[in-house]
Amino acid sequence: MGKSTIFNSFTGMHQHTGNWTGKTVENAMGEYTFHGRRYSILDLPGTYSMTPSSAEEKAACDYIYSGEYDVLVIVIDAVCLERNLNFAADILSSSPSRAIVCLNLIDEAKKKGISVDVDKMSEMLGVPVTATAARNGKGLDRLKFSIESAAESDAPEKRVIGDPGALAAQVLSACCKTNGKAADLTDRRIDKALLSKRFGIPIMLLLLLGIFWITIVGANYPSQLLSGLFSKGGGVLKELLLGAGASERLVSLLIDGVYTTLTWVVSVMLPPMAIFFPLFTLLEDSGYLPRIAFNLDSCFRCAGAHGKQSLTTAMGFGCNACAVTGCRIIDSPRERLIAMLTNSFIPCNGRFPMIISVITIFFCSALSGVGSSLAKASILLLFIVIAVLMSLAASKLLSKTALKGQRSSFVLELPPYRKPQIGKVIVRSIFDRTLFVLLRAVVVAAPAGLVIWLLANVSVGGISLISHFTELLDPFASLIGLDGAILAAFILGFPANEIVLPITLMIYMQDLTLTELPDVTSLSAILSSHGWTPVTAVCVIVFSMFHFPCSTTCLTIYKETKSVKWTLLSIALPFVTGTLLCAVINAVCFIAGIA
Repeated sequence: MGKSTIFNSFTGMHQHTGNWTGKTVENAMGEYTFHGRRYSILDLPGTYSMTPSSAEEKAACDYIYSGEYDVLVIVIDAVCLERNLNFAADILSSSPSRAIVCLNLIDEAKKKGISVDVDKMSEMLGVPVTATAARNGKGLDRLKFSIESAAESDAPEKRVIGDPGALAAQVLSACCKTNGKAADLTDRRIDKALLSKRFGIPIMLLLLLGIFWITIVGANYPSQLLSGLFSKGGGVLKELLLGAGASERLVSLLIDGVYTTLTWVVSVMLPPMAIFFPLFTLLEDSGYLPRIAFNLDSCFRCAGAHGKQSLTTAMGFGCNACAVTGCRIIDSPRERLIAMLTNSFIPCNGRFPMIISVITIFFCSALSGVGSSLAKASILLLFIVIAVLMSLAASKLLSKTALKGQRSSFVLELPPYRKPQIGKVIVRSIFDRTLFVLLRAVVVAAPAGLVIWLLANVSVGGISLISHFTELLDPFASLIGLDGAILAAFILGFPANEIVLPITLMIYMQDLTLTELPDVTSLSAILSSHGWTPVTAVCVIVFSMFHFPCSTTCLTIYKETKSVKWTLLSIALPFVTGTLLCAVINAVCFIAGIA
């Protein structure tokens, strides 16, 4: 309906918006000034009726009933007036205070041949009605005038609504006209392909393939550039600290430990996120993301989960922690919890560099150019499809065991297709998602760098602690197609998945610091010399997709559930799954004599 867009336009804040309903999952407070007067504005979670079906909707309805505001702005969609007018009339019959109806998306309504008599609607509803197109900023000043007038009036309007449903029907009949053509003919034609049983899923997979390919190709150069700049910066800082009299041991801890880990996470994480998140947001802004939920609803329904879980699943490709927060859009507490606990089955942005490197070395080394990047993207997509299927299987398991219950209904209004606002999409995705996720990763990467340095530099019996650790893990790791160094790297990489491969190389090369990734040829030689085979590569990819979530995701799950039990289960589920799958793959290959 666009209420968060209006909120952002008024306040200059960046409450996340999207081209589908139900995005706001918590209240946001902001301020704006108009004619020298300061106004406080609250963006409530969206609701379709005054009979709430979720905690967020109940909070919104309770606040509306309370009357603890001067002016209530009811934002409705001009394209879907039949249902929205019922909602507005319902609120007007319940609200004890001044109210204004904001008829948003009026530009979209005109494109679809829908005309609305705003003055007549205002007269029939008994409140001011203002038409806006919030995305383009049209009508927002008129809305501010209406709010100002309502706030300065002496008393609330006296409204006699009677039957809200009957009033809504009368208003719709008297005030809304169409030109007699199929108002959304273009959208229906597009949906005929995108939502069809034959083409819907293949088109979705092709779009994902395209996004992964662009991300893989586009992130290489900036990652290398950042890595080079940070490496030179580390050298300068080391010289400055030594020149200031700092001990070599302290300088090594700060630069080789903390600084190297931090900059590695930034250089590996930032470029693909800066590409992936805007592309993902373009799908959202265009109106395609809810169609993905529609296409996958039957799959998640069969798994005993909620259709909206498909949206949080898609968000998980960027960041599992963000996706866990996004699970708030699911009304049912049981199904929301299923979505949270299974989202770590989806490989996030931090796991892609290692997966892509292994795919490149062991499965695409004979290819080059566009053919190589397409092959890598295709293999990556294959593994991602497997990850989604495993996520569905885990959801089914939870819905039949620990989280039994009746599946709730899934109502999601398909928004109109729109031309994405590319400038706003880039800004929003960078500030709302990329930098937000990167900051959290940096916070946990700093102490991880300290721990890794200590393990590599402190020795017992002439052998480093990290070597003792890998020897301890080696017997178990060999059962699942890995080795002690790889498994140790996954454990030490708990704060951030991006540092798993550098830690593995550090252990192999007996270096005292994290090792930067060499070129593909050198990396292939290093891994092969330490016993890596195609079977090892497959097991590493599988374990990378299905192992315990990173510390940021675990912390987010705990904050969302307030439960140690569910947080531990979210760790155990993917870890047990990955361990079993790798053990089976390794055993089958051993029996078949495949190296």
